[in-house]
Amino acid sequence: MTKLDELIAVAAKLRGPGGCPWDAEQTHQSLVKYLIEEVYELVDAIESGNRDEVLEELGDVLYHVVFHSDLAEHGSLGEKFDIQDVAELSIKKMVGRHPHVFGNEEELEKYKAETGDDVMVNWDDHKKREKPERSSVLDGIPKHLPALALADKVIGKAEKLNLLDANAPGPFSVTSEAELGAILLAMVSSARAAGIDAEGALRGAVRELEVEIREFELDDANDAGVIALPAE
Repeated sequence: MTKLDELIAVAAKLRGPGGCPWDAEQTHQSLVKYLIEEVYELVDAIESGNRDEVLEELGDVLYHVVFHSDLAEHGSLGEKFDIQDVAELSIKKMVGRHPHVFGNEEELEKYKAETGDDVMVNWDDHKKREKPERSSVLDGIPKHLPALALADKVIGKAEKLNLLDANAPGPFSVTSEAELGAILLAMVSSARAAGIDAEGALRGAVRELEVEIREFELDDANDAGVIALPAE
């Protein structure tokens, strides 16, 4: 038995008869807040560069994957699946997104990549094949991302559509993360002084940009008769 198998068995025992009442009471929904917290703790550990902390926090995130898989194995989401199904789907996804590594001879040549930038040229097309039902570049972007991360994602999609010019100079001239951080901090401070929710204000601006993107896509579809867009 591998250590991963042992961890799966531990989760099953905790949630099974005679196990932990708290674990047995949990649902996918009730665990969300803990999962978010663990992910942020992992980010903190990675940024600290502390080997032991990263090891520990990776384990905590992994346990959530095991926990949710155990829930699903008992039919929590309708048709049952287990962690082996999760792994199988992940393998299929990673192999499908890397034809420059796992492809046949023709694909290895077609998608040949020497750098990360070479890979990203075809990345959206590889992902789009997984989700052909998606009709917008915005489909699949997590709406509960923090506002700054969400803004970065949506702006990136607008740039891919050439709705925004990725090479255009921004309204602020910044030369370092420290300088940008100071500007953002000052903006949040100004928002607080004015009684404005900075997070909500940015989300509102992002929603307006999303409307522009969807209108742009609709116009493009009407002009072309068909739309073929990269998926998230």
